[in-house]
Amino acid sequence: MLWDEKLVKKNAGLDPQDPFKGRLIGYVDALHEALSYKMATDENVFLLGQGVDDPGAMFGVTKGFKEIYGPLRVFDTPVSEEGMMGICNGAALSGMRPVYFHNRPDFLLLAFNQIVNHGSKLHWMDHGQNCVPLVIWSAIGRGWGSGPQHSQAIQGLLLSVPGIKIVMPSTPYDAKGLMISAIEDNNPVIIIEHRWLMRREGGVPQHPYKIPIGIGIHRLKGCDCTVVGTSHAIDLAYLAAKQLKKEQAIQAEVIDLRSLKPLDKNIILESVKKTGKLLIVDTGWTMGGVSGEIGAFVAEEGFSFLKAPIRRIGLPDCPSPAGNVLENIYYPSVETMKKGICDLITL
Repeated sequence: MLWDEKLVKKNAGLDPQDPFKGRLIGYVDALHEALSYKMATDENVFLLGQGVDDPGAMFGVTKGFKEIYGPLRVFDTPVSEEGMMGICNGAALSGMRPVYFHNRPDFLLLAFNQIVNHGSKLHWMDHGQNCVPLVIWSAIGRGWGSGPQHSQAIQGLLLSVPGIKIVMPSTPYDAKGLMISAIEDNNPVIIIEHRWLMRREGGVPQHPYKIPIGIGIHRLKGCDCTVVGTSHAIDLAYLAAKQLKKEQAIQAEVIDLRSLKPLDKNIILESVKKTGKLLIVDTGWTMGGVSGEIGAFVAEEGFSFLKAPIRRIGLPDCPSPAGNVLENIYYPSVETMKKGICDLITL
């Protein structure tokens, strides 16, 4: 739905802090609303990427924008990721706010030079005199045979790069609020969506709102163990925890970090202090990944709270397979999460 000031005023009574009240819309629609608001209210925002103006419109996220804002603000790009990322860096340095769309995070690897060596560092190299307000958006793919070169979760690689923010929403409400915050941020923000979450609906107010990057949220309160993560992994963990609460009276506390850089350390430590047990879930590899970094920080800053070893659930140390049979073995499921929680509880 495109931005409409009259509709915003009509729906202004909705509570932006409660995603479970108000109208239900799809994940893609929530992203579309965020972009519509920023395109309508800030002429410096423009959208680019392979397929943003084709009939698919980047899963529908950018649908209709070229017709409204024209080819100078919404345009397809050549298969030249590093060159286009360099253009985005230059545009951002000049005061524009590009949103560069990628179908898959895998192809961000082709733009790593511009992201890692330039965009992420320019603000730091001149004592903050210049900013790089750039959003890099991509969607993790799996479940239809996308294989090892089209379904990688590379947030672990990006985690070690200073100067960027990494956002991984799990609900339509968060997707909208974090997109607006990302576009308004004055330095690079990488947003990694999950395609399976883009099928979901959720409560989302019509009016614009921002969610601070770096602030997690409790999805479920509990006292038996703490489960932390982002994106589709925490969505699975939440479903698992809900089932275990009903089936076995296990009360797991589920925390959605919403972003990985900056990381909300306080919400994790406060929960672990209460429960004494921690399970970290991630859509990426456990080897050298997000779960290892979170586990290390908890071991350093909250070791005295722990009553059991930290446990992790992620991907095995091998490339992503293609085909449903192998994917069902390779990727965690609700049952994987349930077993992980139960195993932790018994320690």
